[in-house]
Amino acid sequence: MLPKYLQELFSNQQYNPESFFLIAGPCVVESEELVMEIADKVAATCRELDIPYVFKASYRKANRTSASSFTGIGDDNGLSLIKKVGDTFKLPTTSDIHAHEEAAMAAPYIDILQIPAFLCRQTDLLVAAAETNKIVNVKKGQFLSGESMKFAVDKISKAGNDKVMLTERGNTFGYQDLVVDYRNLPIMAQHGVPVIMDCTHSLQQPNQPGGVTGGNPQMIGTIAKAAIATGALGLFIETHPNPAVAKSDGANMLPLHLLPGLLEKLVRLRETVVKHSL
Repeated sequence: MLPKYLQELFSNQQYNPESFFLIAGPCVVESEELVMEIADKVAATCRELDIPYVFKASYRKANRTSASSFTGIGDDNGLSLIKKVGDTFKLPTTSDIHAHEEAAMAAPYIDILQIPAFLCRQTDLLVAAAETNKIVNVKKGQFLSGESMKFAVDKISKAGNDKVMLTERGNTFGYQDLVVDYRNLPIMAQHGVPVIMDCTHSLQQPNQPGGVTGGNPQMIGTIAKAAIATGALGLFIETHPNPAVAKSDGANMLPLHLLPGLLEKLVRLRETVVKHSL
């Protein structure tokens, strides 16, 4: 069951109250045409399947392997387009922030402030996000355990905001790969917050010699199914009409045309999990 603040977030959507919720969109705002196309198609699929939906896109990518990597179309332009998506399709929206001064800047445009995994211990960033009174979604660092994320939750709660979510996105495995420890999902749920599985970034293969992060997108369905089976309340999936030409994280995004079929399977799996209380 969704907590009250998520029920309010999705109050203008028709959805199955026993469903997982979906956070999905492109890695970064590339153009108005792209974000509108993705939001339109994903929103239509979620309406058909009674899945509550949050549109996601980064207005700026601050964490890039190479200095020559695409970072965005400008903060104001990116944020304005994310807000336009939300207004056009009547969807809640989210994007990541990277420094404490960005919290107040981004808050008027989006509904959920996302804290990147590498920044999940940054106290001033967490407190600034909390003080906007927006929902704060903290991605678990690749270097942390589920137990240690209690302190991120505490920092936000002590700043006066109890609208917190945690996202699992894998742990560092060697130098150029990640592995998902599904024990982290129920462990983080014990902190009293909704837990989300990032099904795409958890398949990254970072720090490649060519300066572009690799990925293993054929495993997205496997990661998502296992997450539903182990109790994830939300799924995070980055998607793109043509990942091969995406300007960021194309190597681990799901092709947009494959998303409806995957979501249909996940809805059936979720129904079974709820029915049998796995």
